[in-house]
Amino acid sequence: MKFRQLQSLSPQRLLQASVLVALVTIALKTGAWYITDSVGLLADAMESFVNLASAIFGLAMVTIAQRPADDDHPYGHHKAEYFSSGFEGMLIVGAALAIVWAAGHRLVDPQPLQQVGWGLALSIVSSALNGLLAWVMFGAARLHRSIALEADAKHLVTDVWTSAGVVVGLIGVALTGWLWLDALVAIGVALNILREGFHLMWRSSQGLMDEAVEPEVLADIHKTLDVFKHPTIRFDHLSTRRSGQRRFVDLHMHMPGSWSLGRAAALRTSVEQALMSAVPGLRATIQLLPSDVEAHFDDEKDLI
Repeated sequence: MKFRQLQSLSPQRLLQASVLVALVTIALKTGAWYITDSVGLLADAMESFVNLASAIFGLAMVTIAQRPADDDHPYGHHKAEYFSSGFEGMLIVGAALAIVWAAGHRLVDPQPLQQVGWGLALSIVSSALNGLLAWVMFGAARLHRSIALEADAKHLVTDVWTSAGVVVGLIGVALTGWLWLDALVAIGVALNILREGFHLMWRSSQGLMDEAVEPEVLADIHKTLDVFKHPTIRFDHLSTRRSGQRRFVDLHMHMPGSWSLGRAAALRTSVEQALMSAVPGLRATIQLLPSDVEAHFDDEKDLI
């Protein structure tokens, strides 16, 4: 299967693949830790357990996000993906703190490592699996506009860098005999994934607070509206927000008051269709107003 075909797989399929890869990497990294007794590899294995929990939770949230709108959720369930990102961030922070705790003890009481070569080989194989899956998921996240896929991909990339740091640490121990270097690398790994965890939680919180659409999407919206601008037609009070894979835009369209309702409604339909064609997943809400009527949302009288 070609790379683009892999990217076109649904978020559910890719997260199912992430669960499978997490199980494989847990086995590989746990085996690497067991045969070497390296606290760095233990830290790496602990992060893979976080990968598994995150992929399972992300799969559940993406499934919920795909549910159609209902009476209780008229705008759909798309924001469920932000819970996945926030949950994954919290798990990463927890794993980082546990790694620091384990590495701290080993820093005080260094232990000799065993069979470093086999440990390195298992770690490199698991990193290759995570790196390949992350590459596919980043492309799919852009295609499906899925924050859950993006969060999982970022976590997998963090895992790859974690493994790379551990490998460098093990090689350093083998070359120098400095046993404390293994624990020091584990602490450095923990600080790196701690940063990523806080970033994911921040990203999740911003999504739950109705962020505006991305600048490039907003540019596409304005470009589409410019096609319909005319001395007798203008647009204002444009506001946007994003919710998971969906995008929303609200605006006013002013036109001559002498126009018939049918003519005005037909033009509005044309504008809505053009916007939705320009921005996949967009829902446009356009309020029709006569040219000489303005809406003043900042006026306190409007709140009465």
